[in-house]
Amino acid sequence: MTFPYRLGFPVKVLGAGGLASADARRWQSGPHLSRSLELLDAVLDHLRAIDVTVFRLSSQTIPYGTHPDLPQLHYRRQLDECRERLDALGARARAQGLRLSTHPGQYTVINSADPGLTARSVADLEQDTALLDALGQGPEAAVVVHVGGLYGDRPSALDRWARAFETLSRSAQARLALENDDGPFGVADVLELHRRTGVRIAYDHHHHRATAGSVDLPPTDALAATYRTWAPGVRPKVHLSSPRVDLEHVDRKVPGTRRTEHVPVAPKLTPHADFISPFDLVDLLRSAPGPLDVMLEAKAKDLAVQHARAALARLFPDLAAAEERSTSA
Repeated sequence: MTFPYRLGFPVKVLGAGGLASADARRWQSGPHLSRSLELLDAVLDHLRAIDVTVFRLSSQTIPYGTHPDLPQLHYRRQLDECRERLDALGARARAQGLRLSTHPGQYTVINSADPGLTARSVADLEQDTALLDALGQGPEAAVVVHVGGLYGDRPSALDRWARAFETLSRSAQARLALENDDGPFGVADVLELHRRTGVRIAYDHHHHRATAGSVDLPPTDALAATYRTWAPGVRPKVHLSSPRVDLEHVDRKVPGTRRTEHVPVAPKLTPHADFISPFDLVDLLRSAPGPLDVMLEAKAKDLAVQHARAALARLFPDLAAAEERSTSA
């Protein structure tokens, strides 16, 4: 049985000549949420034109919103200053049926052994929660994070994450979705944290396949287990990318000489490819236990969504027909 699904992409728009989605100026240039909202208005136009309803907002949507040395740009202040614009953009996003999300970057580590970094990371999650709340997004809108650092002690790292989770506001706890990574914290780890805290899991298919843990837990079983962590009536969200497998070369010094040689190297498998292999998408969709929203984490962004759709329409028309799209598509 093939279940309904939607496809989305993160942050950058490469089509339509390229569209910025956040004010990425340095603090000296006076960046502000108001400018990000202006940019997002054009992005929403593009999303409607290509019939995409799953989109990840940039982590810079509220510029410097949690920077400890820039209180004038505190996220609460920027949100208050943009209340009417947020209401308008949120209403438009809901009218288009958009499911929005965020994914704070690598420096948002709530299980850090450094209390200062943990506090700053918690602030990042509260900021993104406040943004999604201000846009009037429903419970499906997620702030996606990774577990963080291993610090040579897995049990302690998991304990710190669970303790930090308990310090979050109720709203932030409800928004959070924990993603398995391709490093120290796989599906078994995030499921353990779900059991301890109730956090829902954003399953990353490529991350799971690129770890040794997939041998003990087949991807179909991993997807089914993480799928069940979402509340009834809230569609689970998963990430999909394909590995970059291009031949690359590096320059290496020839021992005992001043010469360098151009040496071919094998791919690492973990970096994301520009596009999604349609066969990876088919594997994911055919193993889904129910409806899904699939974030395509491909370098080609919106172009990758359009490529995936075209490939499915040509090779797997039954799956192409299962994608939920508007009647205008």
